[in-house]
Amino acid sequence: MRSQEQLEKKVAQLEAECTRSRGENRRLRDQTDLPSDEVARCVTADATAPLNQASSANKKVNLFRRLFHGREDVYPLRWENRKGESGYSPACANEWDKVLCGKPRVKCAQCQNREFLPVTDEIIHDHLSGKHTIGVYPIREDETCWFLTADFDKSNWKLDAEAFLESCHTLDIPASLERSRSWNGGHIWIFFEYPLPVVLARKLGAVILTRTMEQRPELGLDSYDHALEGLDNLL
Repeated sequence: MRSQEQLEKKVAQLEAECTRSRGENRRLRDQTDLPSDEVARCVTADATAPLNQASSANKKVNLFRRLFHGREDVYPLRWENRKGESGYSPACANEWDKVLCGKPRVKCAQCQNREFLPVTDEIIHDHLSGKHTIGVYPIREDETCWFLTADFDKSNWKLDAEAFLESCHTLDIPASLERSRSWNGGHIWIFFEYPLPVVLARKLGAVILTRTMEQRPELGLDSYDHALEGLDNLL
């Protein structure tokens, strides 16, 4: 966990960056060290395409692919065992094959017969229709990403998430709040118009979190560190 002294130093550094900014867009560019001609513009789902329940399945799939754009050669598939344990593992064409799959004796990470399945429209359609649950590996092979996510699941997650959203609004960064699967937390999503270097996306998240703490000290170091950890886990 960060010490108070380290956090105050980080805040001071961010304040110094803010003093060099001219306007909200310029401030965001300075804080993320992006060149002036490569400012990442964020987009929201409703700005991308006007969809509703009556829209075709193809339009819904296309919107999903545009927003949650990550690696195309592999995706994580949610599993749940008889004990009620659950998690995500890379989807494999040879899973449980009597000849090629050595589970549970051989861990997937050590298996020499792994054959990852690519992301297809059919896979996404089945996810949206509830046939299975998939995730996304946001960091692409060129170390860029199309979105940023902050995780809030502490006892005061609602107030913390609202404060984070307010910081996004102040910085003119469109963001959307999603209730977590457990219903005891939430994820805030920020989508980029084009892929952003991962290191800058994480820095953007840290800047927003630090600004949020300035406006809401009640957020606390514990929630601050956990949200930063969420940035690493979900990116």
